Amino acid sequence: MSLWDQLVGQETAIAAVRAAAQPGSQAMTHAWMVVGPAGSGRSTLAHAFAATLVSNGNDDEALAHVMAGTHPDVTLVATDRVTISIDEVRELVTQSYYSPSQSKWRVIVMEDADRMTERTSNVLLKALEEPPPHTVWILCAPSVQDVLPTIYSRVRTITLRTPTVEQVATLIHQRHGVELEVATMAAREAQSHIGMATRLATDAEARARRDETVKAVLSLNSVSGAVNQAAHLIALAGADQKALLEKLDQQEREDTLRSLGVAPGGSVPAAIRGSVKALEDNQKRRATRSLRDGVDRIATDITSVLRDVLMLQVGSGEPLVNERHRPALEERAGATTAHHTLAAMEHVQIARDRIAGNTPPQLALEAMLIAISARVPLSEAVV
Repeated sequence: MSLWDQLVGQETAIAAVRAAAQPGSQAMTHAWMVVGPAGSGRSTLAHAFAATLVSNGNDDEALAHVMAGTHPDVTLVATDRVTISIDEVRELVTQSYYSPSQSKWRVIVMEDADRMTERTSNVLLKALEEPPPHTVWILCAPSVQDVLPTIYSRVRTITLRTPTVEQVATLIHQRHGVELEVATMAAREAQSHIGMATRLATDAEARARRDETVKAVLSLNSVSGAVNQAAHLIALAGADQKALLEKLDQQEREDTLRSLGVAPGGSVPAAIRGSVKALEDNQKRRATRSLRDGVDRIATDITSVLRDVLMLQVGSGEPLVNERHRPALEERAGATTAHHTLAAMEHVQIARDRIAGNTPPQLALEAMLIAISARVPLSEAVV
């Protein structure tokens, strides 16, 4: 399966970038932005586009080098921290002025352009205003509103759409050999987020953690219960983070020590402790982002529960995201009103905004769960 084949439901976007990559195409430009909802395949499209631009007629070989990070004319930037630093962007701008060594283009792919601060974005802006003729920037972001207007005005935008549940399920079934029924359930509960659907379909523990989140929301009936469930959800996010990062952190440490000449289990010489400390600091920043991402996934799952409750309350007849929990959803729908459910969904967004503003996640979740608790009048909810 080629990288293009993994972009389900994105035929229009694929056709646009492949046409632009053709020699002499009038559609080609120096800067692109790939936008779309989470899990729609932004980075996948960016990687495939970059590989096509530098392929020189051999797409498979170029793609292999691009994905391995070994192609000399392609730079991939995928931060695992909360923000992209200004020093990183300055280095990228410097690289953008180097001539390509093997192909017509030097391509710089920035997967998380929305994680630049305004000051950092202004450094990139200078490179976009006076671009070298041989360099192509490919930025990825959830939406054009997530970057500065001055950045957005200097790029050509490719918009991805959310694939259907059936398309995501078929992809997972073909890629991982998962039973189609399980893949469909995972795709529906992940709301067509390809990465999350894949994880739910292939990881029983991830499915169990999500089920706990759904049950936690549907069992809310008091302020004290909301506070306890907030602590429980933070613990779930921490467990999810540990499952994702524990092996990666250990492998990174071993690889770093090995590259510095330290045998496994050996003591770290004073001369290289600074390098090891820098690695540990990066891992801590990655853990911070991973925990925030985990809390955001919990917020997404809570929104899906409230959405299902609302669909039942208004009798829409739409399929439920959390069909496996229908009895509890129906009970919640009967105990509250559509007005209450809509207000509760607003509180989920408030919690997200607070976390983005550096409010401690547990406090934000406590306020949110108290506000959406069925037995708490909205006028008395924590805001």
